[in-house]
Amino acid sequence: MRKIIHLFVALFASNLLLFAQTKPSDNFLAGKPGFYVLSSELLREMKTSEKPDVTKIYGKIKIVDSFPDYKVKVVSNFADLHVKVVSSFADEPGKWQMVESFPDFKIQFVESFPDFTIKFVESFPGKP
Repeated sequence: MRKIIHLFVALFASNLLLFAQTKPSDNFLAGKPGFYVLSSELLREMKTSEKPDVTKIYGKIKIVDSFPDYKVKVVSNFADLHVKVVSSFADEPGKWQMVESFPDFKIQFVESFPDFTIKFVESFPGKP
């Protein structure tokens, strides 16, 4: 009797794991709505797509302590974005004009769990 109970528990757990790795689909391969199993490649692609497109983060930036648009960590090596602080014409990726009102983006500097990392530079701002 115990073996049968363990078998049912194992089947239930495996089905639960399979369901946890499925994603609703409106148009996947055959174009039929339903569910499909996520492969490790699709999971990896989904995780990498969670990062914001740092080339679109430029313009007027306000530094805040709470309710930011992005959480950023300042690093000295291997940054996602090289940032140059400018006083005007922040119209290219990596050029930030620090403002106190009417910002394009609100940034909070953090030490852990950042959305992306930056490095302050004097020349060649943008994606490294």
